[in-house]
Amino acid sequence: MIRQLDIRCTVCGKGGWSSLSILGHKSKRSPRQTQARRKDLPGALYTDAMVAVDKWRKVMKIVVIGGSGLIGSKLVKTLRERGHDALAASPSTGVNSITREGLAEAMDGADVVVDVANAPSWEDKAVLDFFETSSRNLLAAEAAAGVRHHVALSIVGSERLPDTGYFRAKVAQEALIKASGVPYTILRATQFSEFAGGIVQSFAVGEEIHASPALIQPIASDDVVATLADIVLAAPANGTVEVGGPETMPIDELARRYLQTTQDNRKVVPDIHARYFGAVLDDQSLVTGKNARLGGIRFDDWLARSTAQ
Repeated sequence: MIRQLDIRCTVCGKGGWSSLSILGHKSKRSPRQTQARRKDLPGALYTDAMVAVDKWRKVMKIVVIGGSGLIGSKLVKTLRERGHDALAASPSTGVNSITREGLAEAMDGADVVVDVANAPSWEDKAVLDFFETSSRNLLAAEAAAGVRHHVALSIVGSERLPDTGYFRAKVAQEALIKASGVPYTILRATQFSEFAGGIVQSFAVGEEIHASPALIQPIASDDVVATLADIVLAAPANGTVEVGGPETMPIDELARRYLQTTQDNRKVVPDIHARYFGAVLDDQSLVTGKNARLGGIRFDDWLARSTAQ
């Protein structure tokens, strides 16, 4: 028989009906009625059908802006391992989202653009200028090239911390994306475990760490990358997705664990007035809401692995 499979791209939805020859008999069912589902094709025949689907699936061109950084370099590697054409786009590779150098060439034929670029300066005006200019240039180039999905990495709690210039800049970036008309997904992640050292040091007062006891939900960059990759290969949500670490803890507790593991003898002092990069926190400031995705790497496991390397 010949089964017809509705083989379609998971991102753009394009595709068509393809015949799969099984036992030399042609099915009389209409294409609308026939689908590659397990209940239609038992056992090995179902496996054969899925192999045919996998071979058909389109190799996507995915441009990763900020592709030389912590998240970008890991994402490019992951996407290439999944069989896609991932381009690491950054000033070091000749693609600059601020000056627009190499931008049109990078976008040519691109299916998805992922923006994980970070500002070189966190000064309030500089960081706002960076994210606004970069986003406007990217979105204009994507619209001109017919890019079908814009994915951006942002931060959980950005709108709750207006006293911090970096968070205000991320909110401005998100607003530009939503208003652009380009199909999009924004992934908001909690604070990276890799930033623990910088977070702890930001609370330093002399030889002590005066840290806020507000909750934090650290997530390993590997978990962020895995979530990003899934989002990149899915249809645009035209909305925001949150991802966080598998556990929450007071920031002063995170500081104690970090200092103990790194053999730093400074004393940690809980301080409800301690500011997090200029912002006063509560227990909701830096943690995910309902229906968030969760990573699997616990902070202590990440600490043990990172110090052993």
